Amino acid sequence: MSDVIVAPETRDLDELASLLGGWLETKIEGAHALSIGNLAYPRGAGQSHETILFDAAWTDASGTAREQGCVVRIRPEKFTVFPDTLFEQQYAVMKLLSDEGYVRVARPLWFEADPTVLGKPFFVMEKKQGRVPVSIPPYARSGWLAEATPEQRRVLWREAVEQLAAIQRVPVGKVGFLAGEGGLSGLDQEWDKYCRFVDWLEEVEPQPTLRAGLDRLKSLWPDHRPEGMVWGDARIGNMMFDADFRVVAVMDWEQPSLGGALHDLAWFCVLAETMHGPNAVHGAPLEGMGSHDETVALWEQLCGKSAEGLGWYEDFTHFKMTCTAVRLGHLRGQPMVDEATMRRRLKLD
Repeated sequence: MSDVIVAPETRDLDELASLLGGWLETKIEGAHALSIGNLAYPRGAGQSHETILFDAAWTDASGTAREQGCVVRIRPEKFTVFPDTLFEQQYAVMKLLSDEGYVRVARPLWFEADPTVLGKPFFVMEKKQGRVPVSIPPYARSGWLAEATPEQRRVLWREAVEQLAAIQRVPVGKVGFLAGEGGLSGLDQEWDKYCRFVDWLEEVEPQPTLRAGLDRLKSLWPDHRPEGMVWGDARIGNMMFDADFRVVAVMDWEQPSLGGALHDLAWFCVLAETMHGPNAVHGAPLEGMGSHDETVALWEQLCGKSAEGLGWYEDFTHFKMTCTAVRLGHLRGQPMVDEATMRRRLKLD
């Protein structure tokens, strides 16, 4: 496992423990002798939000000792990767998925909108135990998944696709709050988000290549636009697995929308190709992981929706990822993607 902390910002963990302890005493009825310990940042993952693991212990009103593994996720303000910080929506989606049992997620515990507690709004969820295929270093290059057998990877792949498909069984009427102030849904919502993303990037510098990419995608507008909720960052790197390679939790719901069923499938397929597929750029291909066609076929079988026209959504995925790379370059003060790569990704050459 990576020993690299990639959080966008960090803070004094002893001070955080004190602040969280005082706050939790107001949330857990009858709790006394409450203590906070084992604070740590995740390693190799968690670049968009400040996320800290911790354990809480207390004695309840009956005198019984209680313990709860927790994760606090803090709203980003300076290191903002996306134009929309859907922090409240992220929590609401996770709560719905947990309460209704649609998808395996960490159970949300408390939401705090008051920024005076930690300096920013935050929420706390339960801490799950498992392993994550981290991006730093890439999981196909080293670590537990690279060392697994093809049979074990096959289990992991199927489990991941099953959870990906489960998202499409969530009735869109249950997540109507994701329409936001604009009231958009379907592909129009995702399209609007990334048009505004380009506008946002152009506050720093012109983006003629991204503009050309938008024009190309618009000219090829897909006929097949099935409804569905969007997770937003659909990849195995945002899933936690147990020792039997089964999904423990689906994580990072920071960019949900009503954008449609094919966005997550496209994102999942593009990332699989990039990270561990036949043409992986981050390590050797991982035998046992399902192919692109196997993934699509299993997803269609499980969720009952057609993936017709997926290629357009995969092209849109490349556009989205390019927007994110440009933004990260702005935040870090160095280009993350060159012009030639951008044009190739966006099929402009």
